[in-house]
Amino acid sequence: MLIRRRALLQTGLLGGLTVFAGRAAAALPDIVARIKPSIAIVGSFRATDAPQFRLRGTGFVVAPGNRLVTNLHVLPAASENQLDMSLVVQVRSGNGAELSLRQATVLETDRVHDLALLRIEGQPVPALAIGNSDQVREGQSVAFMGFPIGGILGFTPVTHRGIISAITPAVLPAPNARQLTESTIRGVRAGTFDMFQLDATAYPGNSGGPLFDVDTGEVLGVLNMVLLKNTRESALSQPSGISYAVPSRFVRELIERVGTR
Repeated sequence: MLIRRRALLQTGLLGGLTVFAGRAAAALPDIVARIKPSIAIVGSFRATDAPQFRLRGTGFVVAPGNRLVTNLHVLPAASENQLDMSLVVQVRSGNGAELSLRQATVLETDRVHDLALLRIEGQPVPALAIGNSDQVREGQSVAFMGFPIGGILGFTPVTHRGIISAITPAVLPAPNARQLTESTIRGVRAGTFDMFQLDATAYPGNSGGPLFDVDTGEVLGVLNMVLLKNTRESALSQPSGISYAVPSRFVRELIERVGTR
């Protein structure tokens, strides 16, 4: 999801960034290799469409291995023609070499924080651990993984790296008026919640991907939106380099709400 916001100049972070980068550099390649099998392509499939599969965003697998977290806005909207359309995900097979297409169903959604929890068919997939986002600090080194620019770069997960440049209050805008539900209105009235502002460039297709700690690989947030300098098209031609992620504590709450069902 793309929003317009005024960019804030951050100063005094260079020294801290150097320290974090040096400390995590040796571990990051191993972390990336471990996380990649858990990253999924979220899309829709309809036999009469050309192409039949449409990439909508990124998701990541959580315990017990048949559940997947993504953004709610990645899923087909009520306004779309969903006749004969299936919600599907693509994940790596057991040897990690080939993508397999799997049916998915929605278990639970969180409209206030733009999150969705899906159940996917088939054998369990390696799950990512959910970290404690309440302990995240400004200046902390992080990375995120997904499928930027809607798969134009191919269906191999791409990793971007940056820092938490700010922890800032935000209210996520609803994509359309139909999403102004009672729960959404209650959330807005209750005030804002903190999001992670990143100094890394995300693109359409990254939505729903995990933001993770570069030392442990634990998920600290979910990529959600990117700052626009001008028009929607400028996200590709003139990227702002500022993105936002929803803290992982809301993912944990969503998972706990579903329980074992």
